[in-house]
Amino acid sequence: MTIERQLRGRQAEDFVANRLAAAGWQLLERNARPAEARGELDIVAGDGRDLVFVEVKARSVGAVRGPISPVLAVGARKQLRIRRLAAAWLRARRPGSAGFERLRFDVAGVWIAGDGSVAGCDYVRDAF
Repeated sequence: MTIERQLRGRQAEDFVANRLAAAGWQLLERNARPAEARGELDIVAGDGRDLVFVEVKARSVGAVRGPISPVLAVGARKQLRIRRLAAAWLRARRPGSAGFERLRFDVAGVWIAGDGSVAGCDYVRDAF
């Protein structure tokens, strides 16, 4: 992964985390790497009584490769990986993970303009 792509991903995650916090969500963890599973959960947060695992995808405005929207980059294979990571995260009994009534998987697609600014965000609740 190129440094530019890593920076774009970090910027997208920061943008989404800030929006969620501003909306009153409880941010529990970012870039969580459960010990018993390979991979990373972008954002784990509480939205009222829901424990939400948020996958963040970034895409440059005007990019010609890949899906038309960044949220479409989270296909069945990626969804399965996120579910496995979430299960491992829950088994680890992370602080703040108790007391939620429901699990939810959301996807945020962030558009990054050529100047590096955030040009927009598509957010899908209960994406899978």
